[in-house]
Amino acid sequence: MIFSKASSVLSQSQQEELVQKLEIFKIQGRDKQGHAILRIIGNLFPARIVNVEALKKYLEEQIFPSLSERPYSVVYVHTGVDRSENLPGILGLRSIYKAIPINIRENLKAVYFLHPGFQSRLFLATFGRLLFPGCFNRFYWKLRYINRLEYLWNNIRRKEIEIPEFVHEHDEELEYHRAMDYGLESDHPRAYGSPSLDTTVFTYSMRCIG
Repeated sequence: MIFSKASSVLSQSQQEELVQKLEIFKIQGRDKQGHAILRIIGNLFPARIVNVEALKKYLEEQIFPSLSERPYSVVYVHTGVDRSENLPGILGLRSIYKAIPINIRENLKAVYFLHPGFQSRLFLATFGRLLFPGCFNRFYWKLRYINRLEYLWNNIRRKEIEIPEFVHEHDEELEYHRAMDYGLESDHPRAYGSPSLDTTVFTYSMRCIG
């Protein structure tokens, strides 16, 4: 697991509050089939500060209750994700998945994976069965790789979901780097206005929690 000792500086409740403040997970809007949307901004998740247990508790208390009785889709924004800063590792991801109640797994209708890179596609193809034991084929059937925002609007009601400005900026870059439209670029760190982890954890926590 890639969490550093920095996560021990914040209590679990502070970590949960940080996830809330950053709005990494947000239920808003509907897709064109009328399903609720769970929007996830991967670039905002501070994996070196928030541990898996705090994340699971936040999801259990703040997100899952709103999805337990209705079908929903996920819009996962992968723009600017750095594996060392924003991902909890394979075992962490598997632990999070196993903590999702069965009825919520069954209510999932589609996953729109925005701005995938070659490495993220390869990662899912290679480790997908480990991450989603027993139901990888069903999950993969629901997965939609979306290379451009304009294609996302074919499935999502544009005015009902907030997309950060750095995502729009990345989309504009695609106009000049056409190969990126096909996921041929590698996943590489970008600034994109994401929270900087170069500063001390104390500074980070004071800025986002205080």
